[in-house]
Amino acid sequence: MTPKINFFYYKINIMIKKKIFVIGGDGFCGWPISLKLSKEDNEVTILDNLSRRNIDNELGTNSLTNISTIEERIETWESKTGKKINFYNINVAKEFDRLVNLLKEHSPDTIIHLGEQRAAPYSMKSSKTKRYTVDNNLNATHNILAAIVESKKDIHLVHMGTMGVYGYGAVPDTIIPEGYIDIKMKNSSGDFMDTKILHPAYPGSIYHMTKTQDALFFQFYAKNYKIRITDLHQGIIWGLHTDETKLDEKLVNRFDYDSDYGTCLNRFIMQSAYDIPLTIYGTGGQTRAFIHIKDSAQCVNIAVNNPPSSGEPVKIFNQMTETHNLLYLADVIKKVNPDTKVEFCDNPRNELVKNDLVVSNKQFLDLGLKPIYLDEEHIKEIFDSIKSNKNRVNMKFIKPMSFWKN
Repeated sequence: MTPKINFFYYKINIMIKKKIFVIGGDGFCGWPISLKLSKEDNEVTILDNLSRRNIDNELGTNSLTNISTIEERIETWESKTGKKINFYNINVAKEFDRLVNLLKEHSPDTIIHLGEQRAAPYSMKSSKTKRYTVDNNLNATHNILAAIVESKKDIHLVHMGTMGVYGYGAVPDTIIPEGYIDIKMKNSSGDFMDTKILHPAYPGSIYHMTKTQDALFFQFYAKNYKIRITDLHQGIIWGLHTDETKLDEKLVNRFDYDSDYGTCLNRFIMQSAYDIPLTIYGTGGQTRAFIHIKDSAQCVNIAVNNPPSSGEPVKIFNQMTETHNLLYLADVIKKVNPDTKVEFCDNPRNELVKNDLVVSNKQFLDLGLKPIYLDEEHIKEIFDSIKSNKNRVNMKFIKPMSFWKN
């Protein structure tokens, strides 16, 4: 007699509660991801040195939304949900021994690594910001990998990468695959043999360059130390709220509007809401990949629950849901606010005048992601949410502040 399989048991086993470190859990991506993982009954610990808040002080700018301190955020989350999030103020790029001790003490199943300076324009602002981005991002990534080895723990590392590692249309008329490409190479006999390699790197800024360097670290440590690694090449995040951040005003996420940290779509929505012309760089024909903040958190949750096995190659996902050019974004916003004006600016970046971008994201779709797509309804939701924050806009940060060319 064939034994009966208990499928319900296997489903529950896959979604088992995990101990998760979120490095950079106070940031724009890290905070909603931390709440999402905590809501799913994981034991979440945030490691962050609050550097993003310090950069606000350095630049003299601020989030359009009034974000609470990390302590207030965590206290509010626990009071609203009964779920506790731990927090350690640590610079993982510099405090290696302390990081190792935390891994040994807590034995996390998973580390979500978002502890990198994330803005391409900021990374190109000056020699100081270039050096900071390289020092912080590469040391943070390597310290985490070395600490996993040192701790002798079997930890799944999930890294937040960027679609920018592929370049944007650097190879015309192609579909960007998920991390690897199939090629043919000549062997010693002159015959072509099939093989698979990482997609060539085409970084467009110092920030993107650090992400391409991360990818080589991951290949090395997966091969030589059998670390289980997932690298998420994410598109531009848009949106303000997730289900979790809407529970209380003290849980609200960042909303950056300045030209260094404000992503193009959120920046355009803010400008339209306050009757500021949309600052479109160059022709507006530049095409980029996008993903809603809720989908970003959901993708990380999916990745956490679908780790590679020890000894497997680095698992790479394209974490995006759609592609649009800047002119299209402006047209959608105009449908929400017909009075929206557009101002074309000299492009501060060294990039293609226009490009096509076709991207595969089959893995996340196969694992159950139901994308939120850009439409007028979602634009209007953000538009309405930020209308009351006009007094927090500083006009001097609207125009480009960082340039690729001297």
